[in-house]
Formats: sequence, structure tokens, C-alpha cells
Amino acid sequence: MTAIRGAAAITGASSGIGRALAIEFCQRGCDLALADRDEAGLKALAAEIGGKTKVSVHRVDVAEPSEIARFATEAVAEHPELNILVNNAGVALLGSFEEIDQAQMEWLFNINFWGVVHGTRAFLPHLKTREAAHIVNVSSIFGIIAPPGQTAYAAAKFAVRGFSESLRHELDVAASQVKLSVVHPGGIATNIVRNSRAGVGVTDNARRAQSIERFEAAARTTPKDAAQRIIRGIERNEPRILIGNDARFMDLLQRFRPATYWKPLQRRLEKMAQGK
Repeated sequence: MTAIRGAAAITGASSGIGRALAIEFCQRGCDLALADRDEAGLKALAAEIGGKTKVSVHRVDVAEPSEIARFATEAVAEHPELNILVNNAGVALLGSFEEIDQAQMEWLFNINFWGVVHGTRAFLPHLKTREAAHIVNVSSIFGIIAPPGQTAYAAAKFAVRGFSESLRHELDVAASQVKLSVVHPGGIATNIVRNSRAGVGVTDNARRAQSIERFEAAARTTPKDAAQRIIRGIERNEPRILIGNDARFMDLLQRFRPATYWKPLQRRLEKMAQGK
């Protein structure tokens, strides 16, 4: 088992899983380079951590490659021992394929997929200089299954999974000291759905409220539990980290019914939403 040490760079660190990870890394003595568009949220988190570890905050829009490159340069300068990268930043988009336009789909991809790719590319040269290093790319259970209404999100998260698995195999073939885990959270109690954008063709506000209500009823894993599970996965060098009983069930169902999982899964989700 690999001990958590050194310093970690985390995108999307001001809230949700990213924030919980920062706190868990801190408790293990890890220094932190925290990135997010929400600079006030980052400063509040840094103040909460206090002087327990060395913390640097970086306002970064992961949709902008130049900002990611700057983050990597600044983070390594602040934390030369940096050996963990968590590409966590992500957004959601409500609407079917015909309700979202191309610009919205590209907006989501620039954050959820290209943000991961650019983050990995920016930090990988430094990580290769460390005796042991780890990349954590956050996909989703929607990188394993693809429900209706999630064409953009599922496409991006499937892309994160494919990119991560292929890169991990390249690192393994090269006998690199850099390890890689791809994370597939199920329903995590964060504000990602509440903060989601609606497709240009979505005009029903009640539908948005219903989506939030259903997600919050099904999201039974806390960010803290998710963060602790990710850290265990890093320690054990797990290539795939499933988070939550719902994610494990969906992954298993997809294995048994790879092309026909949706109808039985829809029935189960409806029961969960009803509290059954």
C-alpha cells in the first residue's frame, strides 16, 4: 500500500468532492495546490485548513488551456514535491440531445473532458520526475452507463474513461512510476445538478426542479465518503475506483446487460426516487 505524502494539485477544489479531498489530503499531511474558478471558495477553504499544511490557491478556468498551464507552473514552483494530480472539475447540462445546441455541448466538453486532458498534459512532465506519483481523473458512473438526457455529459465522461485507461496502459508499458486511477462516482451529495445549465431548448422549469429533486433523493454518498474512497484507491493503486453502492450496482448490471441495461435500471431508479 502506498502512503499519501508530498503535495496534491486539485481542480474543482472549492466545493463537493474536490473540497472534501483537500481536507482529507490535509489530514494526512499533504500540501495542497487548490484550483477553481471560485476564488472566494478557495480562500475560505484555505482559511479552514489554516496552517496545518502548506496551501496555495489558484483561480483557474479549466476550459482555458493557458490557465491550466499557468496553474501547473505555479503549483510546481510552490510545491516542488508535488506528486498527486486530481482532475476533478466538472459541470452538468440538463436536456436531451435535441434540446442542447453545439455551443453548449462544446462548453461541457471543454471542462469535463479537455480540462482533464490539458491538466494531465501540463503536470505529467513534472510527475515523471518524482519517485512515485499518481494521477486521478474523475469520470462518473455515466462514463460506464449512458442514461437518456445525458448525451453531452455521458459522452465526455466516457471520453475521460477511454483517455485515462489508454494512458494508464501506456504508463504501465513504459514501467513509469506515475500511476493512474479513473474514478466513477455514483450519486454524490453535491450541488452539481443544482448548479447545472439547461439546454437552450429546455423551457420547462418544473422539469429542472424535478431533476434536482430526483438527484438529491438518490445521492446518498457524502463528499467526505467519496474522498476517503478515492484516497484508499490511490493507496492501493486501483485502476478503477467505483464510489457508492449505486455505482457498483450499475457497473455490474452493465456487465451482464451491456446493451439492454436501461429498462431494468430505470425501474430501480424510479423505486429509489419513491424511497422504496
